[in-house]
Amino acid sequence: MSSEKALLEPPPYTDASPSAPAANGPPGPPRPRLPLPLDLPALNSIRGKRVILASASPRRRQLLAQIGLTDLEIVPSTVPEDKSKSLAPFEYVLETAQQKALNVYEAEIDSPKGEPALVLAADTVVSTQMGQILEKPRSEKEHVAMLKLLRDSNGGWHKVYTAVVGMVPLESAMDPGYATETHVEETDVKFDTGVTDDLILSYVRTREGADKAGGYGIQGVGSILVEKIDGTFDNVVGLPLRATLQLIEKILVSPDVPEFEDRTL
Repeated sequence: MSSEKALLEPPPYTDASPSAPAANGPPGPPRPRLPLPLDLPALNSIRGKRVILASASPRRRQLLAQIGLTDLEIVPSTVPEDKSKSLAPFEYVLETAQQKALNVYEAEIDSPKGEPALVLAADTVVSTQMGQILEKPRSEKEHVAMLKLLRDSNGGWHKVYTAVVGMVPLESAMDPGYATETHVEETDVKFDTGVTDDLILSYVRTREGADKAGGYGIQGVGSILVEKIDGTFDNVVGLPLRATLQLIEKILVSPDVPEFEDRTL
């Protein structure tokens, strides 16, 4: 068997071989195996190429690693996120994510490293049922007030929106020179209305939610505030993974477009 073939073959489910023994002791517990990368045409087409995540969010990076995108370049957008809060939350996140993607794409298209094969950008906001957009809290006082608002409004129900934007360069000289796909996901979240002010203050002082839209992290300690959700969990974390994979497949491997260079926006 060649070494290349050995790398491609998955380990058997019955493989329970112990880890190597310590220098002077019994074998240790078996090490957990990482899953093999997804074998999909779209993902295979960008392996070893420049894939840029236009976000500094470690949560988005971790989610993308779950589908095998582990060799990402992290290039956060440098444009201010100053869209008007008069926009509907759906429009607000989409325009912000599009702005991030275009800013990073334009900065990297003529890079000495070569043009990117794919730029991914995302933006997440939390919204009250009445459409008030909540982003990251800017102070402890604002953080406490934000969580109380989410607890006390509409029986604890609010919405989380994440927009995902993918951009790839076109091989032709067709203006504007790139193709793009977008998706906006919506999840309804219900806070436990019995959460006390003391618990909210205690959570705020963990600082876990200080860098998160809406002021809480559902994947962490912030889950104690949440009673239930209706929709996609990872959308609340910051990236709807299933929809993101579908977006990547659509923009890179489209059955409706036989030649990549003929793709239009």
